[in-house]
Amino acid sequence: MVKTLQDEIHQRKPFASLEQEATLNVVRTATALQDAGEEIFKTSGITGTQFNVLRILRGAEPAGLCRNELRDRMLTRMPDVTRLLDRMEKAGLVERSREGDDRRMVSTRITAEGRALLVELDPKVVALHRRLLAHLTEAQMHQLVDLLTLVRNTP
Repeated sequence: MVKTLQDEIHQRKPFASLEQEATLNVVRTATALQDAGEEIFKTSGITGTQFNVLRILRGAEPAGLCRNELRDRMLTRMPDVTRLLDRMEKAGLVERSREGDDRRMVSTRITAEGRALLVELDPKVVALHRRLLAHLTEAQMHQLVDLLTLVRNTP
């Protein structure tokens, strides 16, 4: 039997509105998906946020990205991208360099070590996504993607 959110969180009273129930379902689902991913990343000594940065930088090769471009492409908001990049640089996953005449322009690139880590993690992440969504049909997945996109693009 499928457990509803109300069952999962042991809520006895009805939600204040259908919109509230939908919003809380999205939050609960996002957390469950994120937690499953974090288990994979933890075994490699990184976080989901660091994986996301590596994934973005791999896609931006060979040019790399400045801090603000990287921040704008991240899946989740990160208030201090500079500190995150400091930790990743110290771990050897990214490298930063000043570009051109403007000393404020710093470009970040993925290192060979960062690429190797993604090669190791990519199949695990693909398998996780398949496992988590295996019970949905292709049509249901398209519908889910369309609905979530519609929610994000609400004025």
